[in-house]
Amino acid sequence: MSQPDLPQTDGPAPLTRREFLGTAAGALAAAALPSIISSPALGADGAVAPSNRIAVGVIGCGPQGRGDMLNFLGEQDCRVVAVCDLKTDQLDLAKRAVDEYYGNQDCRTYHDFRELVARKDIDACLIATPDHWHILAALAAVNSGKDVYLEKPLGLTLEEGQALRAAVRRKRRVFQFGTQQRSSRNFRLAAELVRNGHIGKLQHINVWAPGSAPGGSRRQVPPPPELDYDFWLGPVAFSPYVENRCSADATLKTWWFNSDYTLGFISGWGVHPLDIALWGGSGLLGGSVAVEGRGNFRLAEGDCDTATIWDVDYAFASGVTMKFVGVPNGENNGKPTGEPFLNHDTWEQRYRRIDSHGTAFEGTGGWVHVDRTGINVEHEELLHLDPEGFEVKLTRSAGHARNFLDCVKSRGETVCPIEGAVTDDALCHIADAAIRLNRRLAFDFKAERFSNDEAADRRLRARPMRKPWHL
Repeated sequence: MSQPDLPQTDGPAPLTRREFLGTAAGALAAAALPSIISSPALGADGAVAPSNRIAVGVIGCGPQGRGDMLNFLGEQDCRVVAVCDLKTDQLDLAKRAVDEYYGNQDCRTYHDFRELVARKDIDACLIATPDHWHILAALAAVNSGKDVYLEKPLGLTLEEGQALRAAVRRKRRVFQFGTQQRSSRNFRLAAELVRNGHIGKLQHINVWAPGSAPGGSRRQVPPPPELDYDFWLGPVAFSPYVENRCSADATLKTWWFNSDYTLGFISGWGVHPLDIALWGGSGLLGGSVAVEGRGNFRLAEGDCDTATIWDVDYAFASGVTMKFVGVPNGENNGKPTGEPFLNHDTWEQRYRRIDSHGTAFEGTGGWVHVDRTGINVEHEELLHLDPEGFEVKLTRSAGHARNFLDCVKSRGETVCPIEGAVTDDALCHIADAAIRLNRRLAFDFKAERFSNDEAADRRLRARPMRKPWHL
């Protein structure tokens, strides 16, 4: 199926919503309103006037996209006006959810995301497509003047993330990365305790996350009738559809763990605790880093070929070290893999509990460990400190969607801006390169490339794309 090129406008940055509303065009639009207007339309009684609502389009309406969308539906100062997906069943579920929430049938549906981003009345896009579409969809939105909330990870390669960063800067767009843990008080507190020196000088960070699932059917079957499979492949080389590749059931889905479409959970899940490590470690995790590690990629023949477990060590120029571990994940075949959860017993004893994910900062005067079940520290009095008295205060986010919408209005920086997103992804990409090449690598964060290793650098460059798709 031939597809025209993505929008690639390079003209002046578009006006912000606030700038537009102050123009003559905005005044003419206001003059066209009816002479009798209801109080909710004017913003009375706690309602938000339609002219002040942020119009949101949703690209990617699977379970993750619809979950994110619900967070936007709950905010009075925005309106979800359009949804887009290549699976008609998921598209129908999204439209039904929007229409039922607003009590009308106004939500428009789209098959092609380029038609959605071309709408002049849409201010922002929520993008929750499969990983191999993240950058192309986000670039189309940004180049069309839209602010973007993008699910993680950024892309299949570091070069893709760099291209999106350049576009966000050039077009002066607001960007929110889907690493929503930064909008949790516990994660912010953990990072602030580290940044303010309450565990002494930072020395080491332990990070762990679920690994990719093994297995997955390789039986070729016709694509599901509700899926436009050729368009779904998009920039990726054609391969026949195999059973469950695009299943909406997370226990069956295999594209999550196939390297044609993703790095697997080394980025899909690992980016969450790595992002918190970067938030707490700040500039100590920059400059240059030596990285080495090992990983298992396939326990049995199947469609899944990304790392099922891994053990990666980073040594930063600042002297801080970090260990990044993948935890065995038995999904997609329903059986335990038999692989070890590396360091489990040691970490459980030290941090007093352990889960399938987490970030633990070790300092000269104590430690802080945080995950989605809570935060614990050595020493306990740290939890009784008042964060408002900290010298270093990180962004207070009342919610990831809420923070994004506030920044769309103010044109301020979100809690997860594009610069942090690119660095987050870089940590994932260099880990994947180290374990696949099976040798020690040196990476320069300033140059964003490996030192004197062409084979490793090739893994950071954009992959060839099926015509007509391109960066």
